[in-house]
Amino acid sequence: MKLMIISDIHGSYDDLKKVMRIYEEEKMEKLIILGDILYHGPRNPLPEGYQPQKVMKLLNQYKDRIIAVRGNCDAEVDQMVLEFPMRGDYSELYVDGHRFFLTHGHLYDETHLPMLQKGDVFMYGHFHKPVLEEENGIVLFNPSSISLPKVGQKSFGVYEDGELKIMSFDKKVLYNMKI
Repeated sequence: MKLMIISDIHGSYDDLKKVMRIYEEEKMEKLIILGDILYHGPRNPLPEGYQPQKVMKLLNQYKDRIIAVRGNCDAEVDQMVLEFPMRGDYSELYVDGHRFFLTHGHLYDETHLPMLQKGDVFMYGHFHKPVLEEENGIVLFNPSSISLPKVGQKSFGVYEDGELKIMSFDKKVLYNMKI
């Protein structure tokens, strides 16, 4: 299964259009969104191309292929316009014998992990910085932000055939790991 993992859209339609073009070109099967979908939040500047209504309309076109979790900037009202579930604090996905624990990162993070086992993959956003490392047999994976990175460049994640990658918008592999 080929997955695209994004986080921290923060209402940036321009950046979402770019990654969704890659999603289509690369024939991804699922889109995992690790929170902070429509709103930029009080601590963040307005991202370039801030158009939450257009973000909503674009994502709703992919509603049967999205697995999303709630970020700290996501609100109950967002669920009223988004046509896919996004209010859970976490979700789990089982692919190729791996358990992927999906969360935003404001409740669980690399210093406060949920109950995980060796071989699990902890996917989170929130910090706007790329992370791909293994600690005590658990893979920590943060694709960074597609709109407001705090470290490095705008990026997204890909999982395919037992390999996790963090990639730039020009499809350059920034980090990768076999799991």
